Amino acid sequence: MKFVTKRIHAFLDYPVALALMALPFLFGLGQSNPMALYLSVTTGVAALVLTLLTDHHLGVYRVIPYQWHLYVDFAVGVVFVLAPFIFSFEGIDAYYYWINGGAVLTVVSLHKSEEAIA
Repeated sequence: MKFVTKRIHAFLDYPVALALMALPFLFGLGQSNPMALYLSVTTGVAALVLTLLTDHHLGVYRVIPYQWHLYVDFAVGVVFVLAPFIFSFEGIDAYYYWINGGAVLTVVSLHKSEEAIA
């Protein structure tokens, strides 16, 4: 049952990018490793740029194909799930990445293809 359309995904992108930049400070990430703070903030900035450049109705410049955007999202989800193991994150640092990585992978896996919409 795939129900996340290109339009829904576009509306999720901006708040998610902003949350990736703000939540690490609100949650006090970086206690087990400073990389827990930097990785999320950097990913949030990159996600904002990616969204601005993606070819969907909320993209500003629309130079990146939407399918590439989905590939990047999938890669980010995988990196977030693996980051606690790679960087030895513990506690809130690890849970933050596992939850966000799982959420990203879930959204990507529930994406409804353009062919299915037509």
